[in-house]
Amino acid sequence: MAVHRQTFTIETKGQVQAIDITDKVSDAVRKSGLKDGIACVFTPGSTAAIVANEFEPGLMRTDLPAMLERIAPAEAGYAHNERWSDDNGHSHVRSAAMGQSYTFPFGGGKPLLGTWQQLILLELDIRPRTRDVVVQLVGE
Repeated sequence: MAVHRQTFTIETKGQVQAIDITDKVSDAVRKSGLKDGIACVFTPGSTAAIVANEFEPGLMRTDLPAMLERIAPAEAGYAHNERWSDDNGHSHVRSAAMGQSYTFPFGGGKPLLGTWQQLILLELDIRPRTRDVVVQLVGE
C-alpha cells in the first residue's frame, strides 16, 4: 500500500458558503498515480466542514443554510461567545455536527462518487477564511 497526500488552499467569504472542490480532489487522486484505494478529504479548522452532496443552488444556498439555522441558530446563546467574544459559537457547533472530513473510495484513478454527488467545502464561520484542504490517499 502506498500513501499520497496533497494540500490545496481555498479563500472563502464566510456565512455558510458552499464551494465545490470535486475537481481539485479528483485532480489529486489522478496525480497520485494510485488506481484503487481510500481517500480522505479533511479541512483542519473548527468552523468548516467537508460533505458529499449535490452541488445545486437551491440546496446549497437555501436548504442547507436553513437546516443549519434550525440545528444551531446564529442568535442562540453560546458559552463559546461569552468566553471569546467572537460571535461564532454557532459556527463551531455546525462544524461539529457536519464533520471536518469525508472519506470515500476511489477506483481506476477516479473518485467513486454517485452521479449527483460532489465534494463540498462548507465555510461555516462568520468571516472570510483561508482554508487548507488535505487530500490523503491510501491505495495501490
